[in-house]
Amino acid sequence: MPFQPSYFKADLFKILSNPVRIQILDTLRQGEKSVNDIAQWIEVEASSVSQQLAILRRYNLLKGRREGNYVFYSVNDSAVFKVLDAALEVFNNHLVEMRDALEKLE
Repeated sequence: MPFQPSYFKADLFKILSNPVRIQILDTLRQGEKSVNDIAQWIEVEASSVSQQLAILRRYNLLKGRREGNYVFYSVNDSAVFKVLDAALEVFNNHLVEMRDALEKLE
């Protein structure tokens, strides 16, 4: 079967279905960070962060830069932030609709 954008999108959403991966990406909005920096920022064990970083790298969403004993991670394509921002907008719109519905019930 030839490459189809719909399959790529489905895979991307599967990758983004993990809240820790989303937290990692949001943390990297400020620039590159090490595993320990990310783990401290999102308050998750470094081993769990490392596992999620490996998945994000495997799907080419992140790149790593080695400096001595440390690897610093950054986002490979900042367009992923547009996807995350759009998801947040949908979430916020949903909350507004729910609030309006609740207000009508009062």
